[in-house]
Amino acid sequence: MAKKTIQRFLPDHNKIKQQKSLKIFGRLLHDANLWHLNRRSARGAFSVGLFFAFIPVPFQMVLAAAFAIPFRVNLPLSVALVWLTNPLTMPPIFYCSYLVGVLALGQETQPFHFEASWEWLSQSLSTIGPAFIVGSLICASIASVIGYFGIDYLWRRSVNRAWSSRRS
Repeated sequence: MAKKTIQRFLPDHNKIKQQKSLKIFGRLLHDANLWHLNRRSARGAFSVGLFFAFIPVPFQMVLAAAFAIPFRVNLPLSVALVWLTNPLTMPPIFYCSYLVGVLALGQETQPFHFEASWEWLSQSLSTIGPAFIVGSLICASIASVIGYFGIDYLWRRSVNRAWSSRRS
């Protein structure tokens, strides 16, 4: 059941292989283990994808792919999970990450007003940057661990239910 549900939302692997940003991986994309969906590859892909979803850097999909390849986890799933942080969800997720960082560093929240300028960006990196980065790393690690064990639990539960329904 879990496998069928996940496969329904995954993009076609041929489309992913043809992405220009993933061409840098070349022949590594032809490893069959990157495209199989089983419990081990799904839980690892959730861990990798959710970790990079909370890291505030450009090219999150490329980073998720770069880590999915050596860990030999499901590549489409890890790349797709990065889109948890999309333009609609990014502001609340990153603001919560900032608050976690403030709490972890024992600082007080800094008031800020967004401006689309290099001056604002360089000033913000020195004031709110450390708390934001620390909070993002903490949230990424927690989401990664929860995703890993959560999918593992749901996968096992799904298999157990399938076996019990076959018995009866």
